[in-house]
Amino acid sequence: MNQNLHHESARGHVTGEARYVDDLPEPEQLLVGRVVYSSHAHARIRSFDLTAAKAIPGVAAVLSAKDIPGRNQMGPVIKDEPVLATEVVHSVGQALFLIAAETDEQCREAERQIRVAYEPLEAILTLPEAMARNALLGPPRKIERGDAVSAIRNAPLNLRGELETGAQEHWYLETQACLCVPDESDRMRVFSSTQHPSETQTLVAEVLGWPRNAVTVDVRRLGGAFGGKETQANHTACWTALLSHATGRPVKIRLFRDDDMIMTGKRHRFLIRYEAGFDREGMLHGMALELHSDGGAATDLSFAILERAMLHVDNSYFVPACSVTGYVWKTNLPSNTAFRGFGGPQGMAAIETIMDRIARTLQQDPAEIRRRNFYGSSERNTTHYGQRVENNRLQLIFDRITASSDYFRRRRDIQEFNAQHEFEKRGIALTPVKFGISFTTTHLNQAAALVNIYTDGTVLVHHGGVEMGQGLQTKIQGIAAVELGIDPACVRTGDTSTGTIPNTSATAASSGADMNGMAVKRAVDALKSRMADGIARHFSCLNLGDPSAPEDIRFSDGCVTDAKHPDRSLSFKECAQVLHLQRISLSAEGYYSTPEIGWDRQKGRGRPFLYYAFGMAVSEVLVDLLTGDHTILRADILHDAGDSLNPGIDIGQVEGGFLQGIGWCTMEQIAWDEQGRLLTHSPDTYKIPTAGDVPADFRVELLSGVPNPDTIHRSKAVGEPPFMLAFSVWLAIKDALSATAQHRVEPEFSLPATRERILLAAESLRTLHARPVMV
Repeated sequence: MNQNLHHESARGHVTGEARYVDDLPEPEQLLVGRVVYSSHAHARIRSFDLTAAKAIPGVAAVLSAKDIPGRNQMGPVIKDEPVLATEVVHSVGQALFLIAAETDEQCREAERQIRVAYEPLEAILTLPEAMARNALLGPPRKIERGDAVSAIRNAPLNLRGELETGAQEHWYLETQACLCVPDESDRMRVFSSTQHPSETQTLVAEVLGWPRNAVTVDVRRLGGAFGGKETQANHTACWTALLSHATGRPVKIRLFRDDDMIMTGKRHRFLIRYEAGFDREGMLHGMALELHSDGGAATDLSFAILERAMLHVDNSYFVPACSVTGYVWKTNLPSNTAFRGFGGPQGMAAIETIMDRIARTLQQDPAEIRRRNFYGSSERNTTHYGQRVENNRLQLIFDRITASSDYFRRRRDIQEFNAQHEFEKRGIALTPVKFGISFTTTHLNQAAALVNIYTDGTVLVHHGGVEMGQGLQTKIQGIAAVELGIDPACVRTGDTSTGTIPNTSATAASSGADMNGMAVKRAVDALKSRMADGIARHFSCLNLGDPSAPEDIRFSDGCVTDAKHPDRSLSFKECAQVLHLQRISLSAEGYYSTPEIGWDRQKGRGRPFLYYAFGMAVSEVLVDLLTGDHTILRADILHDAGDSLNPGIDIGQVEGGFLQGIGWCTMEQIAWDEQGRLLTHSPDTYKIPTAGDVPADFRVELLSGVPNPDTIHRSKAVGEPPFMLAFSVWLAIKDALSATAQHRVEPEFSLPATRERILLAAESLRTLHARPVMV
């Protein structure tokens, strides 16, 4: 059933015909919106004056918090994030005022005329500061199995350490954008670049003081998101809607790149403290972790992200005794938010560090230490939160990728190279991923679809998922075509709209195709059942002999045929016309809720995930010890996508996720000054991977022959898991550096592995080169 359909927007992307919010035809009387934000990380607003700003010609509205007709709140879960600040600002970039004018220059001139008097307050800008001041955003979380403290204490060997993982900017190509068009009778159309149309609808309605049925949110596609538009697109939508409501005119806000980076949250920074006990075979006995997360100024999704991090501290390894405690700390920075992996990368970073440190301690190959600690199939197969690891592909992938990448021979060759080169070192690393698929907030695991068949035989599919470049609409098109037995060219997908599919979940957690695809299949199943009844009656009325039975009707190759009487056949188009004349509905809804999952957050036990996606990468790097520069010489990836819905798109997702992970692991460094002002707020100060950072030799394959039971067409989600495969690059750099001390010492540096950190680590290790190391 797999179809390698071209991405449905590919031609539009290349020609520029694909429309995003800023490309939509501008309605008459459109106003430009602008957000005025705080220049202080923490300050009391003593006074402000908007009089001069309102007097600027062309300015239609200048709004403050007192002008909000509904609720001044846009926190998606915890209501701690005002739409516009009132008495105190809690971060640089927090919205204060909204301006609508005929032109952007008029908006900027009005902003220059606004007067605000601040009383600066002490700001918390780092995790250690927040921890020292006990600035928690909520109570700690804990998950544990067994007595980790005793297991570590009684183990033959143990280690402890601290690891920092950095923030990361989403850097979607399309910045946050929204167009609001007021309608008659207190209604509004909202064209938003959002991953979560229903939540956007909810918050816009609450801010305006309207019922939800007065607000319709429409989304055709996003120009990238990566989690950054799951909750924080709501902000731009609320601001735009307020201006549109105040003026009675259409308003559009599209954030300038620098403003977008200053105002929006990032991937959560983590400070991880770890301790592990193990034996001389490299087997883990116990592990205790503290995860300290920088939530920023408001809660957003920080606790759900922390929870997923805690659920993924094991990555692919069985830990007999495990204790993990998680904290979310408040800082005076923009509220941090969802990002591809949703805490999973931060959670996995510690145990991958532990695996490398065990290998260095025992002077063994890190890949072999990892293999020994993998989850098993029939034993050692239960996570620290009580879920069985079913359909485990880890050993299969390990065997295949070590062979296909020629890992062990290359390891020997690298050792020879390093022995002969003083200032250049090569490193290689193999890292796995086991990533749980489902929202850990159980009620979000549901989806709905509407499928319409027209009398010309074409089909229009609506569902609650959002296309953001990942190929969801193409997969849905393929699913519908396969299920109806027609050419994919006859199937189109409609815009995602709260007016068509209500109460949707975010397109996130890698679940878009899983859930929406199943909902589409169920809608098609309902249609086929109805159609089979009608066509069987139609064939029977032709007096061709034995009557046709509904259970014998087949949909394939663009035809609807009686399997027992193959001469009784209609084209799909003819079938639609016949059924329409019979007054049989050619429209059906489908609904899907993920089965067999449940998660007790208080106990830290349950089955939060329907299944796991697995993958492995082998990466080889060359490190220049004099400059800190590194080159990725080769990367091999073998990833488990089940029976892929679309191999071309899935391979693209694996490649893209891996490259984005390389950015987080090696180059994307975010910096703030001592006043909490973002220093890396534009492409000239913030570096993301480009074509030149792609491995010189890049080999990506999907694992074959491993269908995933009980999912849409036996497939697996693929959006987030490949991101974590980039740990192989980070650890290959560490492997190269470790060669300067003959692999007796694990280089201590955190993520990202920038040139500066690599150079400092190399200098530190060189001083240890001749020293004996006590274990």
